[in-house]
Amino acid sequence: MLKSKLVERQYLLPFILITSLFALWGFANDITNPMVAGFQTIMELSAAKASLIQFAFYGGYATMAIPAALFARKYSYKSGILLGLTLYAAGAFLFIPAAAQQSFTFFCLSLYILTFGLAFLETTANPFILSLGNKETSTRRLNLAQAFNPMGSLAGMAVASWVVLPNLLSDQHRDAAGQLVFSELPEAQKAVERVHDLAVIRDAYVALGIVVLIVLVVIALTRMPGTSTTSAQKTGTKSTLKRLWHNVAYREGVAAQVFYVAAQIMVWTFIIQYADNLGINKATAQKYNIIAMAMFLCFRFVATFLMKYVNSRKLLAIFGLLAALCTVGTICFVGMAGLVCLVAISAFMSLMFPTIYGIALEGVKPEDSTLGAAFLVMAIVGGALLPPLQGSIIDLKVVAGHPAVNVSFVLPLICFIVVTVYGLRRYRRSKSGAEQLTA
Repeated sequence: MLKSKLVERQYLLPFILITSLFALWGFANDITNPMVAGFQTIMELSAAKASLIQFAFYGGYATMAIPAALFARKYSYKSGILLGLTLYAAGAFLFIPAAAQQSFTFFCLSLYILTFGLAFLETTANPFILSLGNKETSTRRLNLAQAFNPMGSLAGMAVASWVVLPNLLSDQHRDAAGQLVFSELPEAQKAVERVHDLAVIRDAYVALGIVVLIVLVVIALTRMPGTSTTSAQKTGTKSTLKRLWHNVAYREGVAAQVFYVAAQIMVWTFIIQYADNLGINKATAQKYNIIAMAMFLCFRFVATFLMKYVNSRKLLAIFGLLAALCTVGTICFVGMAGLVCLVAISAFMSLMFPTIYGIALEGVKPEDSTLGAAFLVMAIVGGALLPPLQGSIIDLKVVAGHPAVNVSFVLPLICFIVVTVYGLRRYRRSKSGAEQLTA
């Protein structure tokens, strides 16, 4: 029997263009993560308040995922993508008045609107990729497309590491122990440096907005396969929701996705604070973030290859367990050994999002897939909920004689345990024949 192609010839150009969007929202995610530490210093905020950047960023997904799905059901995947790109660009350009006002709230609002666009893109692009070919290869195809997400993330980290963070004047004032002393400067000097630093951040997002507009024009001018969900239009939303709720693999998949995204955002956001506790400045600490993302990217391809031979559910459980073990090392080891463990977590996070996504949607009817995808995208709200809690723990400085930043990684540990349990439960069900085995 001939094996189904991963991407058939007639879908190749749409696949390439839609896959480029994965890189585009990866860039937005990972230029934003280090901004938490940046705003914390520039605006003189606590770690908990600075992490409201993540609350605004990932809260946008929770707000707009369902409207995005309903829009795609009524019109088409392409229409949803074009609207998403428009909102993405609008949020990026709002950094201009936000910097002029020097308002942290305005910056949060700008990111909130920007992620309205990302919610549209993820809600439409993920099921679009799954639909571009044979269902047998859909999870592998999504893993391949998702592999380009960390490429965008690496680009975002590179811009943060080499363009934004090194040029922040507020991060260049440290005492002999390497601790920041920006807050101790005269008010007049702080005001001047704050204007400069906010302009540096603003310019990065404005450049991103211009790139997004170019991508919007290219996709608008490209013919896409007929993917409007006409059958879904005949299916009532209420009946769709009922079927999704009674689908155990899907329902548990949404919960697992909430915990996974929370873990991912906490791991990547607070690498800088973890390194800062060791006396490492932000620009240097961001390089550890880049190493983590490079491992994430490499292992995404490794995981896609392994799925040819290992059941995706079993692989998810194995990677979840290894991520949990690395997190234990991050908590227990104080010093560079802990930082190495923290960086290593990214290798095992690599397959989680697309694999949970693919497993959860595998048994979902085609007419329910758009709304089903929306709840999986909405699960990204996990990235809004737990980082502020972790920031509050970090603000304690010391917990039971242990650095609070180390202790705070108990939260990602819990999340990885949930993901591991989901993988094991779905693997046992597949072995018993209750679920279809995937390649």
